[in-house]
Amino acid sequence: MALMTGEEYIESIRKIKMQVYMFGKKIENPVDDPILRPSLNSVRMTYDLAQIPEYKDLMTAVDPDTGKTINRFCHIHRSTQDLMNKVKMQRLCGQKTAACFQRCVGMDAFNAEWSTTYEVDKVHGTHYHENFVKFLHYVQEKDLTVDGAMTDPKGDRSKAPHAQEDPDLYLRVVERRPDGVVVRGAKAHQTGILNSHEVLVMPTIAMGPDDKDYAISFAVPLDSPNLFMIVGRQSCDTRKLEGSKMDVGNPEFGGVEALTIFDNVFVPNDRIFLNGESEFAGMLVERFAGYHRQSYGGCKVGVGDVLIGAAAVAAEYNGAAKASHIKDKLIEMTHLNETLYACGIACSAEGQPTESGNYLINLLLANVCKQNVTRFPYEIVRLAEDIAGGLMVTAPSEKDLRDPKLGAYVEKYLRGNPAVTTENRLKILRLIENLSLGTAAVGYRTESMHGAGSPQAQRIMIARQGNLGAKKKLAKAIAHIEE
Repeated sequence: MALMTGEEYIESIRKIKMQVYMFGKKIENPVDDPILRPSLNSVRMTYDLAQIPEYKDLMTAVDPDTGKTINRFCHIHRSTQDLMNKVKMQRLCGQKTAACFQRCVGMDAFNAEWSTTYEVDKVHGTHYHENFVKFLHYVQEKDLTVDGAMTDPKGDRSKAPHAQEDPDLYLRVVERRPDGVVVRGAKAHQTGILNSHEVLVMPTIAMGPDDKDYAISFAVPLDSPNLFMIVGRQSCDTRKLEGSKMDVGNPEFGGVEALTIFDNVFVPNDRIFLNGESEFAGMLVERFAGYHRQSYGGCKVGVGDVLIGAAAVAAEYNGAAKASHIKDKLIEMTHLNETLYACGIACSAEGQPTESGNYLINLLLANVCKQNVTRFPYEIVRLAEDIAGGLMVTAPSEKDLRDPKLGAYVEKYLRGNPAVTTENRLKILRLIENLSLGTAAVGYRTESMHGAGSPQAQRIMIARQGNLGAKKKLAKAIAHIEE
């Protein structure tokens, strides 16, 4: 089996005996929990779209090693066209869910691991690449969703992993056995981990020789003993318990994240992809970060398409669609959104092959892409809120609209364009609220700032990749300066 249907995916997650905690209680049935289910639905869309002939070229690829058609989220990029198709696929998924669809992190981890393990083996004579390829083919054959786990809690940011007062604030090896290792620590902000079959763990920063125990990369199933998740809170998350599709804004799709605890988890040798070769931790981090920053030129653009559309609908429902300043704001939103997309395509088109044969994006342009993502969505949201108006955050609930006494007043006084029902006006305003303020924070606004690294992380990489020395030589040559 190479391609699962959406329903098969849902049932495959249902069979996994995960340990999930939320609001201080263990969740016995995460698949059907009303707070968690919209996030699962977003991942399901990546399976449903792959079954539709119209989207086959974007959603699937042929693996050259096996000759089998696989979901592109399980694919190793073999060309610049693959890199560009990835971004186009992500935009499509964002358009269809208006949320985070969660498989990007695993895909980006696959491609970073593919080249890094190859280069580690070349230097150290290890077998990490063989281990990883075996794992990847298993994932491709089963069409699994894999969570890429990089971000450690980090503790005191001024100290290296080995120098932390609590040594577990970066995930580490606490025991080495003949058949594998035991790890302890945590990974934070793990979007999609509740909806994954496996978790692929990577280091979170470049490391020195003293951090050898922290230079660990591996994959384990989500039902591994001593592995459990604590679900993160989001604004308005308990609205999903109220039974109102209108008040949620995006009733079908969403995203949740979790603090993931590895409390002495055993990892067998054939699932280890880095183990103590600390000088390669930075390479793995840099390559993963580059791929993931490229991703934001697709996924955030797709969600941005929905937000721009919602703002245009709100303007129409408010009776303001013909105002010149409204038209200008929609143009600006579109300009910013397409600039993000252009960055995602550009860093893909400028990609180059690695020693292992897969393609790496242009790291400078990928970091420029993500730096823009830390800014432009905030302006797009600001303009959307401007167009929507204050009713977006002051509207009564759906229960008030349905109430025998109150409903008539809500209907009467909150009507905008007389050709549009008050109910439809409130629905579009709730969608904008969801994308800008509410439970889609993990899918758009705040994640645009901190997902794939904070703004300063990109600025460091831009400084490193910007080749200022070469630019100085250009200026001196034009000015006929000889030194």
